Amino acid sequence: MADKDKKDETAGTGTNVPVVKWDDSAMGTSYANVCNVTSTREEVTLLFGTNQTLYAGQQEVTVKLGNRIILSPYAAKRLCKLLEHVVGQYEARFGELSISHAIQTEK
Repeated sequence: MADKDKKDETAGTGTNVPVVKWDDSAMGTSYANVCNVTSTREEVTLLFGTNQTLYAGQQEVTVKLGNRIILSPYAAKRLCKLLEHVVGQYEARFGELSISHAIQTEK
């Protein structure tokens, strides 16, 4: 029966696309309100953390890093496309998101 279901899912497409099963049995969940990205030729590193600044105008802000995700450049580009799509859907439903602070980049 499972083989029949797999054939039905790809029937008519002319391709053999595997069914992806997401195993979340070992997954953890964390919250981040800050993200930074660095890269080399071989990898893209995403740093996630939380900024718990209590007062505006502080001279120094500490971000407590919680997770580091290292991706290949190809995986990073796929992630970028997925995020663009999801944010586009969000903005279509709820309105445009404006980013109040400029993104800091190295020149």
